[in-house]
Amino acid sequence: MGKVIFITGISTGFGKESSELLAIAGHKVYGTVRKDCQVSEKVNVLKMDLMDPASIENAVKAVVEREGRIDVLINNAGMHTGGPIETSPVENIKLQMDTNLLGTAILTKAVLPIMRKQGGGTIINFSSIGGLMGLPLQGFYSAAKFAIEGFSEALRMEVKQFNIKIVLINPGDFHTNNSANRRNFLAPTGQDDPYKEQYATTLAVIEKDEGNGWQPDVLAKKLVKIVECKNPHQRYIISSFEQKLAVVLKYILPGKLFTWILADHYKI
Repeated sequence: MGKVIFITGISTGFGKESSELLAIAGHKVYGTVRKDCQVSEKVNVLKMDLMDPASIENAVKAVVEREGRIDVLINNAGMHTGGPIETSPVENIKLQMDTNLLGTAILTKAVLPIMRKQGGGTIINFSSIGGLMGLPLQGFYSAAKFAIEGFSEALRMEVKQFNIKIVLINPGDFHTNNSANRRNFLAPTGQDDPYKEQYATTLAVIEKDEGNGWQPDVLAKKLVKIVECKNPHQRYIISSFEQKLAVVLKYILPGKLFTWILADHYKI
């Protein structure tokens, strides 16, 4: 029997691929977008902005009025800033944290009462490899994803009594529109910026890694299996072997050694 799925951010990337595959698999999929865009006809599209609590409330209400339940919430939508911590504009920092953390929290709070009343459900939160280690010159992106980690771990214990499962997804580098979108939110690195040269060097590494990353459908296929799994794991790291190894090394190597390895990768 298909599940009623509410997934955010289906205009591109993971959200677009995942919503389509979930619908093809026989689930009733409701996906959110901020503005009109072309998505699969099999997906029910909702207008919603994570920065607007009223639109979140309306979107959740629309699904419940039509289906009577929400079996799976997938908090996929987010944004990606870049730049030195010292010179990043405050407005970019606020947008990063409000979108990736506050929007996720408000939507989750809106869905939890529904899942409690129906006797359970699954909430899948998108973190990142950058939520398990601080990525240089992506400090506020990592901070937002670290926050999602803590939020999810605390929530998992709070809602266990209501048969609500919390799953974390940690993607590595994927070939999505991340690079293009990040360039809309870069810290100004003019001639007087002390990080200008290092930022340009590291940004080239970041974008090369993303350009060589896997296609979004790899993650989407895995997400379908997670949604259909009766007892999913608490965490799925979906990345290359090298990135999975980096996660392991983070926890077994001395801190200074791991920092040196990570800094070397980013040419710092």
